[in-house]
Amino acid sequence: MRTRALSTKLLWLFFVVLMASPVAARELPKDLQDLLASSTFVYISSTRKDGTLSRPAEIWFMWHKGSVYVASPPTTWRARRIRWGRPQAKIWIGKLEGQSFAATGAIVNEPEAQAALLEAYARKYPDGWKKWEESFRTGFADGSRVLIRYTPD
Repeated sequence: MRTRALSTKLLWLFFVVLMASPVAARELPKDLQDLLASSTFVYISSTRKDGTLSRPAEIWFMWHKGSVYVASPPTTWRARRIRWGRPQAKIWIGKLEGQSFAATGAIVNEPEAQAALLEAYARKYPDGWKKWEESFRTGFADGSRVLIRYTPD
């Protein structure tokens, strides 16, 4: 009996590790991670109903724990398309002619990431942050801004 229980546990552990492996496969190459860490902007195209990509939008961002995070009003096309079940996006790093990757967006409630984003924006965009800080902070509090996480595909 004990051997069977141990075998079942080992099989379950193998299954869990096997199922977790696609997540690790989505990690971006080091050169793209370094570029994201040093870039000021990303350009995001969301997926339209007909499957084409929208016009890329330049946006402030944070590279955090393997994902790109942005703050956006829930009325933007990027947020609407995620809610409508079309979360696929393409992200260019630094400039439109730059390197890019495919990603899947999700509107998330991650207080730790939200706090990190506000701190990152204050450091990364010191000139613009003075003008926009209150809008971001109150927007998160009252729902007029949402946090979007783009995970590389």
